[in-house]
Amino acid sequence: MSFVFHAGEYPEAPGCYLMKNAAGRIIYVGKSKNLRSRLRSYFQQRKHRKKIVQLVQEIAAIEVVLVNNEPESLLLENNLIKIHKPYYNRALKKDNSGYAYLQLTAEPVPRLDVFYRNRKLTPDHMDTPQRYPLHSMKQQKRMVAPSAGSTARELPHLPTVMKQAAGPPAVSLNQQRFGPYPSSRFRNAVLEFVTDHFRLRTCRTLPKRACLLYHIGKCSGVCEGWISEQAYRDTASQAAELLVNNGEALIAAMYSKMGDYAERLEFEKAENMLRHIRILERLPIKQIVDREVIVNQDVLYFGEGQVLIAKVQEGMLRDFYMQELTRGDQETGAACDSFLITHYRAERPDELIVNRIVDPRKVRASLRAAGRKPLLITQPKRGLKYDLLKLCKDNYEYRMQRDQYHS
Repeated sequence: MSFVFHAGEYPEAPGCYLMKNAAGRIIYVGKSKNLRSRLRSYFQQRKHRKKIVQLVQEIAAIEVVLVNNEPESLLLENNLIKIHKPYYNRALKKDNSGYAYLQLTAEPVPRLDVFYRNRKLTPDHMDTPQRYPLHSMKQQKRMVAPSAGSTARELPHLPTVMKQAAGPPAVSLNQQRFGPYPSSRFRNAVLEFVTDHFRLRTCRTLPKRACLLYHIGKCSGVCEGWISEQAYRDTASQAAELLVNNGEALIAAMYSKMGDYAERLEFEKAENMLRHIRILERLPIKQIVDREVIVNQDVLYFGEGQVLIAKVQEGMLRDFYMQELTRGDQETGAACDSFLITHYRAERPDELIVNRIVDPRKVRASLRAAGRKPLLITQPKRGLKYDLLKLCKDNYEYRMQRDQYHS
């Protein structure tokens, strides 16, 4: 039986859609700022490329995940394609494609580089309850540093770093990451400016002598000892603080640099800096679907008789699925507690974010395991975790409305 598309079943909201075949396998992942309009185009337009016609013929079901805005849909689509590798998605299957972070490498003399996250943490099917394997982040090879006995000389023209009035605490340089950046142009503009402004090295292998970049004022010459390794690391730490702040602080530093170029009548450099500023001023909207953290979280929204579970692994939203609450649990009035104790007895994440719980102490005691950290259970009222719970609620309500549409 062929799939029958009903436009009213799908919301006019941003999100991702997952098209599945008769075997339940995901064959295509897409995104849109208006899901109803985008999905309608597959079924109501008469002229399609051969590939689209073949895709539509194979569709047996379409699952939808709602998000808050377009940047979230872009990032979620990128993650889901890399996890599931659908047959009809070609462009974003490779790990080194899509949206990346910037990273200060974990070398004695760090450099700023592009970093792509490992997204291969789950089985192929979203509907399968998933385990929580922690992957090890990609490690950069440690480069050869200048000898400890080399003479270090501070350059008088080392750029002055903008001081923050109420900046963050010192930033660790151990593979500090910033992003993700939804636009490669945006990311590359940040990379170029920060590397140039702080005169960070760009060479993958540290040379024995200073190269052309030092002589034209774009590198501090740490390889030849023109700046000490400690002074260089201090500068890299200031670059990290600027990237952590991002937004106004970063753009203010760029305007200052542009003014310096203009005063020296270096109008081409000033114009180039203004071009980068214009790109950076189009800052991406806040997003919560892809964050750089090391914990695994389950976000649970308990409704009447059902619970929607969102799985967030190392900051990446990866799955939504509904489960029924047992009638016995509902009659006791502690359905949420009973579900948590039963569902997470064998496998559990680092944290549960819930909208409802009766006795957190009892649940934690029931799920306590020898040799493991106590389970963190959070019932947030504000902040990012609350935003995740709100997103879970939106998807729960959509699925309930969809079920009513079919009844």
